[in-house]
Amino acid sequence: QVQLVESGGGSVQAGGSLRLSCAASGLAGCMGWFRQAPGKEREGVGVIDSSSNTSYSDSVKGRFTISKDNTENTLYLQMNSLKPEDSGMYYCAARPTCNYCGLNYCLEPYHYYYWGQGTQVSISS
Repeated sequence: QVQLVESGGGSVQAGGSLRLSCAASGLAGCMGWFRQAPGKEREGVGVIDSSSNTSYSDSVKGRFTISKDNTENTLYLQMNSLKPEDSGMYYCAARPTCNYCGLNYCLEPYHYYYWGQGTQVSISS
């Protein structure tokens, strides 16, 4: 079992940046960031596999960067050029491997076994 704890959320103005962190109790082969706005379904933001290959949703591509520190068992999400529509609760999640779903399809939340409690991101215009 992998326990995940997110941090780094907050309130910033549009155009600003935030860096989210996810401390993991152990490493998983496939980890991702997801977000959920009020009244909307949870959606994938970015995923990273054991070889540090990454995949992003089209809405964040070029603005967000997912990375991990294997020595610290920590997953990061660097978010730049933030927009109001990026607001929501951000979650990190993990599953044993990305091989089952394929890196691009691992952006679907239903593939994940382990979830953190989330960190709130609010972007004002």
